[in-house]
Amino acid sequence: MRNEIKKSRKIYFYDNGIRNAVIKQFNPLELRQDKGELWENYLVSERFKLISYKKHFASRFFWRNHNQQEIDYLEEANREIKAFEFKWREKKANKFPKTFIEQYKPKMNQVIHQDNYLDFVLMV
Repeated sequence: MRNEIKKSRKIYFYDNGIRNAVIKQFNPLELRQDKGELWENYLVSERFKLISYKKHFASRFFWRNHNQQEIDYLEEANREIKAFEFKWREKKANKFPKTFIEQYKPKMNQVIHQDNYLDFVLMV
């Protein structure tokens, strides 16, 4: 796709405590402005740990285009793509970008939130 950003990266820490130390932010969660970033980092790091532990091969990406559409986390294994959005709070209006769905036809696309995150973290 022409409007996809080809080279970009996100940095995750295996431990949110290290992330907090790097950015010098130790406030309680209810006072934090970066809950979403903490949540995303936690989910991705736990997922990476499980994939490594289970020796499950999966390529991991995120997707973003020049129209500011984004998908937080993608896994590709056995030529199948699974797409995930991470939300601290469950919202009814979460939608995946139509351009992504039409282009890549993911096997799964799911919003991960506090009520269903264990399924994501433990899914192989």
